Amino acid sequence: MRRFFVKNIIFVVAINILVKPVWVFFIDRVVQNRVPGGEYGTYQALLSLGIIFQIVLDFGITSYNSRTIARDPEQLGEVFPSMLSARMVLMGLYMILGYGWGMLLGYKGWELNLLAGILLFQSLSALLSFIRSNIAALHRFKTDGILSITDRLMMVVICGFLLVYPPTASHFRIEWFVITQAACYLVTAIIAWFVLKRISGIHLRFSFHLPTVWGIIKQSFPYALLIFQMSIYNRADAMMIERMCADGKAQADIWASAFRQLDMVNILGLMFATMLLPMYGRMLSNKHDIQPIVKLCANILLPFSFAVAVACIFYSANIMQVLYRGANADNIRQYRLVFSWLMASFPAWCLMYIYSTLLTANGSMKTMNIIAFVGVIFNLSLNFYLIPRYFAAGGAVTSFLTQSMLAVVFILACNRIFELPVNIRWVGAHLGYLCIVAVLAWAAANLLSVNWMVSAGAFFACSVVLMFVFRFVSAASIRQLISKKNAAE
Repeated sequence: MRRFFVKNIIFVVAINILVKPVWVFFIDRVVQNRVPGGEYGTYQALLSLGIIFQIVLDFGITSYNSRTIARDPEQLGEVFPSMLSARMVLMGLYMILGYGWGMLLGYKGWELNLLAGILLFQSLSALLSFIRSNIAALHRFKTDGILSITDRLMMVVICGFLLVYPPTASHFRIEWFVITQAACYLVTAIIAWFVLKRISGIHLRFSFHLPTVWGIIKQSFPYALLIFQMSIYNRADAMMIERMCADGKAQADIWASAFRQLDMVNILGLMFATMLLPMYGRMLSNKHDIQPIVKLCANILLPFSFAVAVACIFYSANIMQVLYRGANADNIRQYRLVFSWLMASFPAWCLMYIYSTLLTANGSMKTMNIIAFVGVIFNLSLNFYLIPRYFAAGGAVTSFLTQSMLAVVFILACNRIFELPVNIRWVGAHLGYLCIVAVLAWAAANLLSVNWMVSAGAFFACSVVLMFVFRFVSAASIRQLISKKNAAE
């Protein structure tokens, strides 16, 4: 099972590395630099509003569906029509509720039109995620991996053309950005449906049998409540910054500039979680030992996240000045603070992808929702206190503290429920690795008299070597996992 996981995650990571950084740095970032000041901050705030209301859009159907089909693939033909029907109804309710809430928050005219487009592409994205969840639940991870980049690949081509073609490049509008995303999600969802049909043989039909649809929604409610609460403590920051600060649009721009990098590196953890949810579900159903997979993921994600977070803190000014035209001498300190605090939360995100996904696969929804509720109260309380005083930097500090606290609680919950062994030596090794890479990053940034990119590259090379020194990964284990002779497949 470990060999199967490693082979698939290597493939998925590789294809995502080829496409998604291009989207983040050469499309999304360029759009922010190209449109008038404050427009992208408004877009980011409206996007956060749409994500918060995904409780209505998704209602936990994707997670519930992935867990159900992974445990019993034979249910796909019976469950899919009702799930799809429920999804279409919820998409309509989501559009109405999101738009209405935007009006209540005081958005008008152009902002409401932008919100409508965002709600549309969020709806189509959720539809795509639902179809892909069936493919992943059938353990077709490579197929799902290809679909995971198809929408972004089309966006890169279309937006890239609009950004470089002279007649459109000089007049690029944020609305074009939104329309392109909606079109690409729609096309990819259609492609994903035909792929699922070929794999499973199911037919496209709807089942609006009210008791069945209501039964699915009822069973999905704990997942929906969890998604809603997670959306609040993960995404409320941008909207609160834009609404609560006197120069809200400018502060939201700074937040978006920093959060983009966190969002990009989180792609790795999200890919792990996407594969782990059905894999955990199948292993728990078959009563297999999940501890080796948990440890393997932690040994891969945690050292990598430590190295990335430490490097981003020490090279924060260099990175932000290279990427954003707004990061000048007047406000570079604000950019640095927001970016450093957000990137410092990356290890906590990775731990949550591993451990919260395990709890979800186990169906421990009461525990998950209690933890998430604590996270919401903690996050909103700190945001209401820190944002008016420290603006976007206050939101970044709140995000770091929230994610770190939740990561610890999720780990403790998993240790209690699954009786995972507590290996003090293993924990100490990770903490020791963190201390050493922090010292290395400081030395590389302050003592090497070379270009900052060269010193950062030297630091990352040393960090990779240390992963082998600490035996988080080893040449022998890699050969064993890849070898076809491995009987554990």
